[in-house]
Amino acid sequence: MPRLKSYLPIFAAVLMLGQAVPALAEAQLPDFTQLVEQASPAVVNISTTQKLPERKVSSMGQMPDLEGLPPGLRDFFERSLPPGSGGQGGRQREAQSLGSGFIISPDGYILTNNHVVADADEIVVRLSDRSEMKAKLVGTDPRSDVALLKIEGKNLPVLKLGKSQDLKAGQWVVAIGSPFGFDHTVTQGIISAIGRSLPNESYVPFIQTDVPINPGNSGGPLFNLTGEVVGINSQIYTRSGGFMGVSFAIPIDVAMDVANQLKAGGKVSRGWLGVVIQEVNKDLAESFGLDKPAGALVAQVLDDGPAAKGGLQVGDVILSMNGQPIVMSADLPHLVGALKAGSKATLEVVRDGKRKTLDLTVGAIPDEGKEMAPAAGAELSSNRLGVSVADLTEEQQKANDIKGGVIIKDVQDGPAALIGLQPGDVITHLNNQAITNAKQFTDIAKALPKNRSVSMRVLRQGRASFITFKLAE
Repeated sequence: MPRLKSYLPIFAAVLMLGQAVPALAEAQLPDFTQLVEQASPAVVNISTTQKLPERKVSSMGQMPDLEGLPPGLRDFFERSLPPGSGGQGGRQREAQSLGSGFIISPDGYILTNNHVVADADEIVVRLSDRSEMKAKLVGTDPRSDVALLKIEGKNLPVLKLGKSQDLKAGQWVVAIGSPFGFDHTVTQGIISAIGRSLPNESYVPFIQTDVPINPGNSGGPLFNLTGEVVGINSQIYTRSGGFMGVSFAIPIDVAMDVANQLKAGGKVSRGWLGVVIQEVNKDLAESFGLDKPAGALVAQVLDDGPAAKGGLQVGDVILSMNGQPIVMSADLPHLVGALKAGSKATLEVVRDGKRKTLDLTVGAIPDEGKEMAPAAGAELSSNRLGVSVADLTEEQQKANDIKGGVIIKDVQDGPAALIGLQPGDVITHLNNQAITNAKQFTDIAKALPKNRSVSMRVLRQGRASFITFKLAE
């Protein structure tokens, strides 16, 4: 019994610690109730209507009368009908979509995603008090997926805007939106990463989060813990069609820059260099004499573009712009796109293994890019790469907007086949040397080193890229 008494203080301490742990954990977890109460009135539901072409009477006869069926069942049967079917004389159909948005000014300006309102004939905004108003589309910017709307109103509730440039991975964030049409749904999570690049979205350094986002959340705000908007929820990564733990938001700094330009002139101006770039992997870094994979490799320079006028060349590796390092190639479009046309830019590049600085003037991104299409050639030449090439005629060079180069006519078994070269590809550089004709290409190919990464610049359907390969002993 005396031994039991000696353990009593320890048991008491353990009990007290057990009671303290839940209280401590609760104290450390954020409470979002005040944030939600203050922010919700300025978050809106957005519904759009798009008028579709009338359906005609098909050769199979008239469309059955579906008007008496429940809406869900009627939609199912309408989707099941073959194209061109319809009722007597046809009837106009409507497609509807749902999304979210938020008010950024007391007089009724609203931010949302471009894909929420794209091709809409009518946009209706539902406020937190369930009142509905038709919205005017001020402007859209598909490249950033931002749209600016306007409703009539005075002294409307407004959200506070933060600075997305101050965000760090690991911070708590909150989303409010209308997933599947459920108004003012609140979800929370943390910032997983910043500055993410997505395919075909090269001008937005996305915020990656693990906040549950679903259809209908698009266009809604992402908040920090002080209740400031730091992003617009835009996309999710999914293999199932539903949320899988990876969502992306447009930084509010980017969105507001777009909104201000749309409000002022109805369109957005972005900086442009006139280059095609690609990632620098380990093999490319070795072939260009870099100590580590970094920067943006210039695969193509458009004639008369800002980069060409500033002296940038194919094969240059851009390491920094205006002092900002280019770690991944996707960092460059983010920095360039944030500049206005006419801005000055200083690039640090590696050329022929040496560092140099270039000063150039940024241009305005054109509405349409230039396309290059390889044409046929003549005068075949084979070589140790297992590929037959031909000289490019002056017309072919002009069509491809290049000087020199050779076109692949045939690919045999060998290194060329292994790296995926195809007939019709145009080769402009081999082992960091510009190719002028088929004979030079063959001479350079004969002298290629073995067991070392060698680079080759290839044009395919107008797109240029560097690839690497090694020749075995």
